[in-house]
Amino acid sequence: MEYIYAALILNESGEEINEDNLTGVLEAAGVDVEESRVKALVAALEDVDIEEAVEQAAAVPAAGAAGGAAAGGAEAEAEAEAESEEAEEAEAEEEEDEDEDEDAGGEGLGALFG
Repeated sequence: MEYIYAALILNESGEEINEDNLTGVLEAAGVDVEESRVKALVAALEDVDIEEAVEQAAAVPAAGAAGGAAAGGAEAEAEAEAESEEAEEAEAEEEEDEDEDEDAGGEGLGALFG
């Protein structure tokens, strides 16, 4: 989410949403920046009118979240795609961490019980 917030900050301040600016905002916030996530978000927001998307999102009631994605248009799709990519990357990192933990501890719990 911090990547999307950084893009919104850049948009609100009138700055161009590009890789350098997005990385700068994230680093200033103390986020460990992943270049691939920055590139994916910049590409997803390339043809999106953020002001229009924010207005549309504000007009959709929270209770209608299922229909909200369809009503949000391209911005909702771009955000959903970016969030999906972030979730996939996070899962991949967790799997790598689990694999490293298993490698460090022998065969996991099986090693404890013989």
